[in-house]
Amino acid sequence: MTRIDDCIAFVLSKAYQRVHAELKPRLAAFGLTAPQYAVLLGLWEQDGRSSAQLRERLVMDSATITGVIDRLERNGPAHPRPRPQDRRLVRLRLTDAGRALRDEVQRTTTELNADVLGAFREAEAEDLVARLRTIARKDEPEKSERYAGSDGPDKRARKDEHQR
Repeated sequence: MTRIDDCIAFVLSKAYQRVHAELKPRLAAFGLTAPQYAVLLGLWEQDGRSSAQLRERLVMDSATITGVIDRLERNGPAHPRPRPQDRRLVRLRLTDAGRALRDEVQRTTTELNADVLGAFREAEAEDLVARLRTIARKDEPEKSERYAGSDGPDKRARKDEHQR
């Protein structure tokens, strides 16, 4: 490799910087950061998750998730609730404010996805996202399959192997 543009780490880093630079002000309009948005997404998928469940789903470390949850609680979109049966197990619940954010924030991030992926045909965009999921979940093969959401290259390869 003789050019920096051929280095996958550089290319992915620059792509991340561009997308994050677009995401940051859009979320700031709602008083959110990207990690807070990720936790809200996890709660919009399933309200009442524990911090451990969110940490696993979002692939965040314990210190990060704790700080994000603390900020969400202070800012109002979510609050921790201990389980009545076991007060040691705390589940994060959306507040009315957190539920009210959902549609507008989702619309805004859907627009961002369209802006970022607009240079691609639909099938190309879907393939790109599937391949990025594969890279992101490389060390977690069962999660890679669960969250891939499409017949990416890994599934096709496995199908070919089973057909032989």
